Amino acid sequence: MTARDELPIFGSVLPRQEADLNKTFLAAALTAATIIAAPIEPAFAKKASPVATLDTDNDATVDINELNKAVEALFEKLEKDNDGTLDSKELQGRLSKKELKAADPDNDGTLDKNEFLAAAASLFKDADPDNDGTLDDKEFASKKGKAVLRLTR
Repeated sequence: MTARDELPIFGSVLPRQEADLNKTFLAAALTAATIIAAPIEPAFAKKASPVATLDTDNDATVDINELNKAVEALFEKLEKDNDGTLDSKELQGRLSKKELKAADPDNDGTLDKNEFLAAAASLFKDADPDNDGTLDDKEFASKKGKAVLRLTR
C-alpha cells in the first residue's frame, strides 16, 4: 500500500477504499436523517374547506358574488387563445357535456364570459337547496355542490 492509497482519518491512517466506504455510509446516513426529519404533516394535513378557499368575506359561506369573482379569474386563466371564449378543451372537464350544452344558448360549442358566469350561477342555484343565497361546507359536499367545485378548480 502506498501513501497515495491511504488517507488520514481521526489521527489514524485508513486505506482509501475504507475511506470511500465511510464517505458513502456518511452520505447515506445524512440522506436518511434528512428524510426522517422532513415534516410529514403535508401528507396528512387536512385540505382547506371549499368555503375557506372561496370565502373572501370570511363569513363561513360562499355567496354568488364570491363565486363570480373566482369564476371570472378562472375564465381569464383558462382562456389561452384570446378569442374571448372557452371551448371544451380549455374547460378541461369542469363542465359535463350536458352542462356545457345547457350553458351554450347560441350552440357554438364555446362559452363566453357571460355564458360561463351564467353556468356558474345555475350550478350555484342548484347547490343551494335552502335558497339562502349562500353555500356552506355541507352544501358543497352534496353532488350539486361538487359540481360547483369542479367548475372552480
